[in-house]
Amino acid sequence: MSVSGGTVQDVTSEALPHPAAPHPEAPQPPSRVVEFTTPRAKLIEEADGAIRQDLTDYPRALAAYEQLRADPEALACWDMANYITMRKLGYNDHGRVHAFITGAASLAITELLLDAGVKPDLMDSGIGDADDVFLTVILGTMLHDIGNQIHRVGHEAHGVTLALPIIDRIMGPLYPDPFKRMKVRSFILGAINCHDLNPPPLTLEGGITAVADGSDITKGRGRKAFALGSVDIHSISALAVDEVVIERGRNAPVLIDVTMNNSGGIFQVEEVLAPKVIRTPMRRYVELRASTRPQGEEQILSRVRLDGDHFVMDLEDGQRVAVEVQDTQKKVTEAIAENLGIGSDSR
Repeated sequence: MSVSGGTVQDVTSEALPHPAAPHPEAPQPPSRVVEFTTPRAKLIEEADGAIRQDLTDYPRALAAYEQLRADPEALACWDMANYITMRKLGYNDHGRVHAFITGAASLAITELLLDAGVKPDLMDSGIGDADDVFLTVILGTMLHDIGNQIHRVGHEAHGVTLALPIIDRIMGPLYPDPFKRMKVRSFILGAINCHDLNPPPLTLEGGITAVADGSDITKGRGRKAFALGSVDIHSISALAVDEVVIERGRNAPVLIDVTMNNSGGIFQVEEVLAPKVIRTPMRRYVELRASTRPQGEEQILSRVRLDGDHFVMDLEDGQRVAVEVQDTQKKVTEAIAENLGIGSDSR
């Protein structure tokens, strides 16, 4: 991941680093660019530096972020959300790295919107200023997936419940006026509840969180799930996405440019990212573009064959993985039969 003004440094684990502040004399580029690459474990320190840089002029938001990144409950929530999604379900990363990556992306999007004169709902309603917007976006985005630690089903609502004590603990000293604190908090909770479009967000802040979440689709996120044996369209297509760049667009404030090493990555763009642009208030402010790199397509699988009820996949590195075919119709039939008390052999 390359964030303008940030410095890439290797990180050997997902443990939080001790970041250094960006050099005050570093020249500022003409446009805001966020670029995601791999491996993911190396991105957390740079994401932290980028977040700090973006929040330099917003003291309340920066103070909230400082507390969040060191909050023991938040750290535990990220780790357990990852345990359930990756270890138990075989999904892509939903933990600490995902929180920091999407946090950095959300601030980049927010900055581009504000630079273009777009007023998020907090400002448009007169409830708060830009500092409140950045605070809302960083807290909502970084906490959006913690509900997965309970279950993937209903994780949005679970996330709201789990985030409440963390948010209240952070916001208390920053908002002595409880009237304003509750109003700002409602935007944060809304972003968490709506990040997966169930239901779709109604505020621009919620849309920012959803789009930032959808932008984390590169191969670094899928590699860990793939290594753990989760070989499906999600992990394979994630391996086909090399980078996601967020920058100023020509016809809209925000351009999200996806570069793929294999056309299979279009699944990630079509099924994960595009709906979060189309079905949120961000739709009118985002250009979305995807292309395959000029060097040609990279081979991920050398061969796939059906063996009984399993796909047997020969990987490019010589490994062989067998994955059970996901027969949705069969599962629905079995579920109906179970609910009706009918034996599995009944027809």
